[in-house]
Amino acid sequence: MTASRSDSMRGGGRETGGPAADSGFRFGSDHPIGVAVLGMGNVGTEVVRIIQEQSQDLRQRVGAPLVLRGVAVRRIDVDRGIDPELLTTDAHALVTRDDVDLVVEVMGGIDPARALIGTALTAGKSVVTANKALLADYTGELAAAAARSRADLYFEAAVAGAIPVVRPLIQSLSGDRVNRVVGIVNGTTNFILSAMDETGADYEMTLKEATRLGYAEADPTADVEGFDAAAKAAILASLAFHTRVTAADVYREGISRITSEDLETAAALGCTVKLLAICERVPAGPGEPGSAQGGKDRISVRVYPALIPRKHPLSSVNGAFNAVVVEAENAGRLMFYGQGAGGAPTASAVMGDVVMAARNKFFGGRAPGESVYAELPIAPIGDTPTRYHVNLKVADRTGVLQAVAGEFAQHGVSISTVRQEGQDEGARLVVVTHHATESALADTVAALAELESVTSVTSVVRLEGTEE
Repeated sequence: MTASRSDSMRGGGRETGGPAADSGFRFGSDHPIGVAVLGMGNVGTEVVRIIQEQSQDLRQRVGAPLVLRGVAVRRIDVDRGIDPELLTTDAHALVTRDDVDLVVEVMGGIDPARALIGTALTAGKSVVTANKALLADYTGELAAAAARSRADLYFEAAVAGAIPVVRPLIQSLSGDRVNRVVGIVNGTTNFILSAMDETGADYEMTLKEATRLGYAEADPTADVEGFDAAAKAAILASLAFHTRVTAADVYREGISRITSEDLETAAALGCTVKLLAICERVPAGPGEPGSAQGGKDRISVRVYPALIPRKHPLSSVNGAFNAVVVEAENAGRLMFYGQGAGGAPTASAVMGDVVMAARNKFFGGRAPGESVYAELPIAPIGDTPTRYHVNLKVADRTGVLQAVAGEFAQHGVSISTVRQEGQDEGARLVVVTHHATESALADTVAALAELESVTSVTSVVRLEGTEE
């Protein structure tokens, strides 16, 4: 995978003598750089607008004119506000044209985007894409195609829209050691959880409102079940830890089981609930293979709803906004915040990549390839420690708390706090644990469900962002 919005995957170096150096581009010449755009939805429309309306500025930034050669769409009998002669339904013919030097893919989905990007890269054409689902699963394949033809693949817009987080991971922090990346990377789920927190409404009601306002798709599954965030987490982890991570490596839970009661109890603890993408380096522990001398760390990549304290910087990220916090050994904690979706914001990130790719074409440079030298193993979710917020309905009688606490202790899960509330029928216990592994907590919950005094375990939500 080559750099996104950067000159180099490993810190800004530039190679010469590649295909661009022999393609007729010369410094100071007026040789145009031909651009093909695949898709004209919200993002594609904005990309085309920027290329056409800001042509003079772009020419000065690149060093040569950017010329829109064509736009691939599904239907050409729709007025799209541009010269109809630029429209085509034959995307393959467009990307293989001799006068196309750079392909912008904003059509989304796996197919036919995968084949079209592969064809473009094999032909030595630079590619800019916002396709997180494709990159999360087929990075290796696309990176290999780019390496063979010495082409560029840029993808800043694939994660967090307008927020420049890919470039800092690739370029600005290339001399540092990244230990953790955690963020809110899906605007739909953040809007829903923020609204539930502010209004007290339940999940279904808030989802309907998000759909009415256009924040949620007619089929919101990719967002609310965490698939979108998992794809982005895979990309972030790959970049942060120099290890190829796919969406299948990411543990994933969505927000559809979060209740207004969860938000209520979170508020009582001074917390809120956010869907988090967490990528972190897990040091090899005593007795683990290779831990004695230079053993490899492992990495944990996961997406799930979690309680975070109100004082945590991510707790104030509300509505459809995104934010990513990067923790590096020497740089410390860095936070990137902004609009994570939308036509114009995402097009801004795409155009930043277009300028970088076009400059490389004009000056004869090229970004180095995918950096996966570390090859760190993925830590199973069962081995990953975190804190938990467990909500139980129990019988309101003597000895219940002792029995519940006994099951936690029996499975090695230490309790931090317990709060008991009376209800019309029975009582509710809210238990917050210290750090425990996923497997230990799962065994505890299974045992609690078998207790005669426990009516039900109504929810288990993780707690992140604390010092304990």
